[in-house]
Amino acid sequence: MISIAILGYGTVGSGVAHVLDENIEEVRNSAGEEVCLKAILDLRDFPGDPHEAQVTHDYETILNDPEIRVICETMGGENPAYEFTKKALQAGKSVCTSNKELVALHGPELVRIASEHGVSYLFEASVGGGIPILRTLAGALASEKIDHITGILNGTTNYILTRMEEGISFDDALADAQEKGYAERDPSADIEGHDACRKIAILGSLMTGGYVDAAQVPTEGITRITADDLKGASQFGYAVKLLGSSRRTPQGLEISVAPFLIPEDHPLASVRGVFNAIAVHGNMLGTSMYYGQGAGRDATASAVVADVCEIVKNGCGNVPVAMTGMRVEPAAEEDAAWPFFVRVPRVNKAALFSTFIDAKGQETDTAAFIITAPMKESVLKEKLARISNEAGWIRVMDE
Repeated sequence: MISIAILGYGTVGSGVAHVLDENIEEVRNSAGEEVCLKAILDLRDFPGDPHEAQVTHDYETILNDPEIRVICETMGGENPAYEFTKKALQAGKSVCTSNKELVALHGPELVRIASEHGVSYLFEASVGGGIPILRTLAGALASEKIDHITGILNGTTNYILTRMEEGISFDDALADAQEKGYAERDPSADIEGHDACRKIAILGSLMTGGYVDAAQVPTEGITRITADDLKGASQFGYAVKLLGSSRRTPQGLEISVAPFLIPEDHPLASVRGVFNAIAVHGNMLGTSMYYGQGAGRDATASAVVADVCEIVKNGCGNVPVAMTGMRVEPAAEEDAAWPFFVRVPRVNKAALFSTFIDAKGQETDTAAFIITAPMKESVLKEKLARISNEAGWIRVMDE
């Protein structure tokens, strides 16, 4: 029997306990032996909870317990999760986590410490919630040269864009997401793209075997997207999605988070609501896609428990992770050229069409739209400055 502990008994932490309780036989079969939840760290008490007797307020009792071999860090944020994780690894305890912020900031260091102490640091649940994308990259696709990963990595923004496709404003769609519990009271991490940025930085790191600093990933959220944009995109046969993308180019690793127009017949275009999907292109396999719940208590907890099983199955030793401290410098963003979808008020239609003579054009009662030839964003902005100060633009997927 292997004893484990949970750090943080919030949404994901309580979900881990729930998975262990409900799927006890499946966990035993996957891990190769029984997995027992021995301790839960939280500042609160949980009277009436099935695991209330296992709650402790003192991390040292977990750290110094020789029976606890694996720790599930589900606290979120950088601190104290970083210090707790580091101490656990140095004490010879494996750690699995759903904490994307911690992995994005300190992943290479924690992977190295785990290796040095003969234990594991796994983080399947940090990207894509319940989608087993990291294990797929490390296992089934290990023989592939991965040259492009792109996906819908944030369920909140996808839900908002889905509602906007139905004709409501961004503000109303955000309020609806908050009411349903899909968006936090402060939704900036989602709608400004920071959450997706951390996830694509992790994927980019694993794709290259190095370390992509999330602070260097060009990131744009969905706050500039309007209902008119989605109407115009639909007229051209496109959907609007917030995509995280990491791809190898002759100039280096091109990595970003930004809204894109994607063809309506592309598999990612049909991903609606709070679901996530990730497309992976390998040099031999071509493109494969992975779809599922990107968030939620049980989906994320399932991924955490899967990491527990992987660790236990490997004797609580070191499970290698392809993330090193070798920094990967992204290619300069200004070097990238894209076709752009452009929206201006209808009153500026003539100026728009005369400036971009060869562009395809559409219009509605309130706005005019074009899709340009590929160009650098700096060139686009220079042209639009002469047309309208109310112009909006979105990149168009060109492959």
